[in-house]
Amino acid sequence: MRTIMAEPAHLYAQLVDAFNRRQWLQARAIAGRLLPMAPNDPGVSYITGVTFMELQEMPLALGFLHKATDLEPTRADYATQFAKALTMVRRTRDALHAADKALALRPTDAFTLDTLGVVYTQGHAHERAATAFRGAVELMPGQASYRFNLATALVAMGDIANAEQELEAAIGIDPTFWSSHLTLAQLRRQTPDHNHIARLQALAASHPQDEQAQTFVNMALAKEHEDLGEYPAAFDRLVRGKSSGKDKRGYSSRHDEALFDAITRQFPAAPHAMAGDPTQEPIFVIGMPRSGTTLVERIISSHPGVFSAGELQNFGVVLKRLSGSTTFPMLDVDTVERSRDIDWTKLGADYLASTRPATGQQPRFIDKLPHNFLYAGFIAQALPNARIVCLRRDPVDTCLSNFRQLFSQLSPLYGYSFDLLDTGRYFVLFDRLMAHWRTVFPGRILEIEYEALVDAQEEHSRRLIDFCGLPWDDRCLQFEKNDAPVNTASAVQVRAPIYRTAVRRWKKYEAQLAPLLQLLEEAGIAFER
Repeated sequence: MRTIMAEPAHLYAQLVDAFNRRQWLQARAIAGRLLPMAPNDPGVSYITGVTFMELQEMPLALGFLHKATDLEPTRADYATQFAKALTMVRRTRDALHAADKALALRPTDAFTLDTLGVVYTQGHAHERAATAFRGAVELMPGQASYRFNLATALVAMGDIANAEQELEAAIGIDPTFWSSHLTLAQLRRQTPDHNHIARLQALAASHPQDEQAQTFVNMALAKEHEDLGEYPAAFDRLVRGKSSGKDKRGYSSRHDEALFDAITRQFPAAPHAMAGDPTQEPIFVIGMPRSGTTLVERIISSHPGVFSAGELQNFGVVLKRLSGSTTFPMLDVDTVERSRDIDWTKLGADYLASTRPATGQQPRFIDKLPHNFLYAGFIAQALPNARIVCLRRDPVDTCLSNFRQLFSQLSPLYGYSFDLLDTGRYFVLFDRLMAHWRTVFPGRILEIEYEALVDAQEEHSRRLIDFCGLPWDDRCLQFEKNDAPVNTASAVQVRAPIYRTAVRRWKKYEAQLAPLLQLLEEAGIAFER
């Protein structure tokens, strides 16, 4: 009997050691031997669940982490890792529920609080994210990453002054925490008397072989040089920043061409009859990134009857699941082709259910994922009463703005944006796809020009609200007073009234953009010279 008792203890010690050394394959092997001897031990279930999560074996990870929280409901770290696993499989609603349980247990270690902050951020719960990140910073004020994470939550909430303090603190702790420099540059317009150019130039020069340094620091320099009107220097830094590591990303415009062609073939003509879920709740705001989608989202969500749900991945997730595709990308040719016989009503109903409970706060909600233009045909079929608004902006300004932005480097959606001409090619694909939706689903998508909205704010705001089937409310003209969090690259800009400085920005770089202008002209894309 003593031998049997000793064996699990010995294996458990080995499991903890492998876990602490992040030897995940070894931990999995030990867990396989230990679990039959200790099936109801919460610690074993927890370590096994985290191990499977690190190995990307998510069904097993979820099962063991859920079991660990059931066996030991007072452990905040167990509930937090379960919430993280739920986020990884995009079960956002369940993840937020698990995170709330964890936060209520008052965790006292910074790592758990920081992880909770990330879960809340991914669920667009920025106030709760800030609470968790602030707790982590209070416990470990010398950790640069915790300072940076708190800053991003503060930016989303519009607290720019405190965000700037946290970013400077992060840089003071670790000057090589590269993303802090770019975020800091983007917080406000730099001036000759208040900028970071000298510090950034020194960092770029002292880390010539560091890909991350070259990307983030040069992008920050591009932003600050532009603020000072030094446009040739800004464009030079922009090209340097975007080209750093570009080849490693493996982007091919031919891959996107194949995807766009598959989507177009999926909807060859107007459907004879519209099926789908009859709900009128969703308002989709789509368009090329950096085209004004956040501005329109803020205008509509300033209406008291509308809730902004943020940039949801839900529609693509549900389509992927119902299509039966098992390929890794969320949307690819395989997914499109397998969705040919999809149940439109179920697609619409499952999408709506996946957004609950957050989107049940108001009669209407906004889903503002710009790249939903890829799904516009699917949305039109699955949600025939949903409103779809597409932002259109000057083609050259759109391409330049995409090239100027450092989007999520982990997302496959933005591979085009690391090369100016790839960005132009992607815009051409977008323009052709929108023309196709216009033909196949006439009247379903309101296309609104960013420049027209800037020039005649009230006229086009009223047009937007009317298209959405809402009564007019004057608060829609004061969107800058909308205090809802913003989790996009426009988080700073949308808290100011409408401005014209972004209109025809490309003229400042006309000489540098000559190859892009030629590409667009040859593709038949019209723009004002």
